[in-house]
Amino acid sequence: MVQQEYRYIRRKERLAVYPGSFDPVTNGHVDIIERSLKFIDRLIISVTHHPVKKPLFSFRERMEMLQGVFQKRREITVDYFDGLLVDYLEKKGIYLVIRGLRAVSDFDYEFQMVLTNRKLLPQIETIFLTPREEYLYLSSSLVKEIARLNGPVEKFVPEIVVKKLKEKFSLTH
Repeated sequence: MVQQEYRYIRRKERLAVYPGSFDPVTNGHVDIIERSLKFIDRLIISVTHHPVKKPLFSFRERMEMLQGVFQKRREITVDYFDGLLVDYLEKKGIYLVIRGLRAVSDFDYEFQMVLTNRKLLPQIETIFLTPREEYLYLSSSLVKEIARLNGPVEKFVPEIVVKKLKEKFSLTH
């Protein structure tokens, strides 16, 4: 009988970045974040500046909302960047990206981004996750429109976001 020597093998921590504007974070985002942790050890949620979008909330406000939602989760960090995702990933030394897909239109845009980013930084890998069915239609833009029209947003966003939307639009429900 051959005796095997067992050594403690330290597994490299699996890190990923989930970039997005999160203006504001929705329950669909939360679902993607929670489900991504089945595949990775730690996640950096990175708030980005999207040059085409005019955000309702500042970087700081978006980061504070995300930090509030995930304050008890040690495996989640909230960060931000302004510029190219590939530059941010290289700076962090992380080459795995999490992205959410809701519809075919999302896929077209995301597919272009993946191919472009891979051309700029070949070691990038992307995992696409779809949210649960109840969030497939949900977007930050839709939530902002509902809030702007004094509609109930409680079913669509975490409580901290409900409060921030009401403050932003000076709503009283």
